[in-house]
Amino acid sequence: RPAQLPHDEQAVQQERLGGAVGLAGRCALVTGAAGGIGRAVVTGLVSAGAGVVLGDLDRDRCAAAAAEIEAAGLPGRVVPAEVDVTDPNAWSKFARTARRHFGYPTLLVNNAGVLGRQGLETITADEWDRVVNVSQRGTWLGMQTVVPSMHLAGRGAIVNVSSVFGQIGSGAAFAYHGAKGAVAAMTRAAAVELARAGIRVNAVSPGMVRTPMTTGLPEQFVTDFVAATPMRRMATPYEIAAAVLFLLSDDASFVTGTDLIVDGGYAAR
Repeated sequence: RPAQLPHDEQAVQQERLGGAVGLAGRCALVTGAAGGIGRAVVTGLVSAGAGVVLGDLDRDRCAAAAAEIEAAGLPGRVVPAEVDVTDPNAWSKFARTARRHFGYPTLLVNNAGVLGRQGLETITADEWDRVVNVSQRGTWLGMQTVVPSMHLAGRGAIVNVSSVFGQIGSGAAFAYHGAKGAVAAMTRAAAVELARAGIRVNAVSPGMVRTPMTTGLPEQFVTDFVAATPMRRMATPYEIAAAVLFLLSDDASFVTGTDLIVDGGYAAR
């Protein structure tokens, strides 16, 4: 079976993202959004009529991605913003940018993450901090920064991008497993804390996705992972984005505290 979907099928997936319910006119923040899953999420939100602040540490890629999405003539709008998700001041500026352009943000996607492949016995303190600070600390800071605006708006939906590696072990990537497992746990804790305020918090846990992050992995690791995936291929970023947009949308109005695994059956083996 193919390791990825044909290009025309990926185009169909992208077009379908615009069907998310209840997102028109909403204000969203998305991190790690210059490429891969984040960019697919931004495209879907803008296709659904939302105003989106596209946040990424890479200023140039951020601006280029926003310009390309705007050029597509979609019903929503997108504004680029350079953001370091480990910095509380950067998050405050990120949220102010959203309010200035689109009003109170009521949608948040914590997608920023970095991959570390060192195992328990070899990982250094610096590598642990690098991985955990982006995925775990960044997710916490994002929720803490944006939730007050959601309280003022009277509603909100948050999706934190975890990983199938938050569910299972691999024999390596110790800090990545730890950080992504923490993201799933923080999602459940926040969902319970915020439910009565009308703020839903969910996670999405992808398997192997064809993104710039995974193209840098060792070829044999990717081959073995795909071979162990019952659907025998990687996901496209748009397949993960579709799950994210569902959880953000009014179609998921009674869904909170869940971790939606989107991995082609990898964790079900």
